[in-house]
Amino acid sequence: MSAPLDGIVVVAVEQAIAAPLATRHLADLGATVLKIEHPDGGDFARHYDANTAGQSTYFVWANRGKRSIVLDLKSAGDRDRLDALIAGADVFVQNLSAGAAERAGLLARQLVGQHPALVACDISGYGLDGPRTDDKAYDLAIQAEAGAVMLTGSPDEPSKVGISIADISAAMYALSSITAALFRRERTGEGAAISLSMLECLAEWTSPQVLTTVATGAAPARSPRRHPMIAPYGTFELADGSRVLIAVQSDREWHSMATGVLGDADLGTDARFATNADRIAHVDELEAVVRAVLAGMSADEARDRLHAARITVADVRDPMRVWDHEQLAARGRHVPVTTETGTAHVLKAPFNISGHDDLGGHVPALGEHDD
Repeated sequence: MSAPLDGIVVVAVEQAIAAPLATRHLADLGATVLKIEHPDGGDFARHYDANTAGQSTYFVWANRGKRSIVLDLKSAGDRDRLDALIAGADVFVQNLSAGAAERAGLLARQLVGQHPALVACDISGYGLDGPRTDDKAYDLAIQAEAGAVMLTGSPDEPSKVGISIADISAAMYALSSITAALFRRERTGEGAAISLSMLECLAEWTSPQVLTTVATGAAPARSPRRHPMIAPYGTFELADGSRVLIAVQSDREWHSMATGVLGDADLGTDARFATNADRIAHVDELEAVVRAVLAGMSADEARDRLHAARITVADVRDPMRVWDHEQLAARGRHVPVTTETGTAHVLKAPFNISGHDDLGGHVPALGEHDD
């Protein structure tokens, strides 16, 4: 079978993470992605570090499988080359500042006006209008603005999320919007102007907590180790000092845990714990009961009981243990990629579409594909 996006040509004026991750996934699905970079060092994410085969880890992650072309958009000749590339492309993606993109004539609506069959996508921090449209926006700034920071951490100390969640959310909505627009174009011939705001993308992900706060007048309690709205759902220490995450999603599961793990069926109907709302209202008492029982049994017995009772239990892994995860190894999820300075191993893209496999590919050097 051919790759799902075989024959699709993507031109991207991009840097950092949000747009590059979206177009990397388009490349994973078989599209030809032409990454346009500035002659003064290219994408600044190239220079974050040199930790992965001599290259920036973030750059390797977000840019494998692409082709790098250096163009100075302030040069008339190079701008003509970009315009020619766009004229022959199926998709255009950019994450310049809103003002810079508009002045350059590279906003999605501007380009689709010239090329009606083009699928063009803008990714900005705050959107193309409104009082914040010209503000600079990086991942942590949007985490703060969208509520993620205040929803994360301890009661005394809010915290950023440990991954680039604002960039990743914008990348995923760009990917899904572009593929949806390509599907429509196949049926109707219409292109599309897509305009995504990182703030709106991440605010969609924080919506359950935001809506709860609007409805109740109180924000969910912030905790570094448990869910704010479901219980028991958090990390617990076992007798050998290891940590697991235990997740109970329903009253039925709570009854099963009370009987099969805690050894006390009456806890399943205890008025303090009978419903999820009750368990959240008495979460400290609930967790004290769970901790006391787990402390009295071996770690192996605790895991065995949780599995037998069909309660979700997960090991709390550091990054090295994620890389060495037995499930990823068994499913062959590691794949090599080449760079100008060596070979790195990365994780395969998670699409798993029949007839198409992720073979790793190449991380382009700056301007490697100018010719």
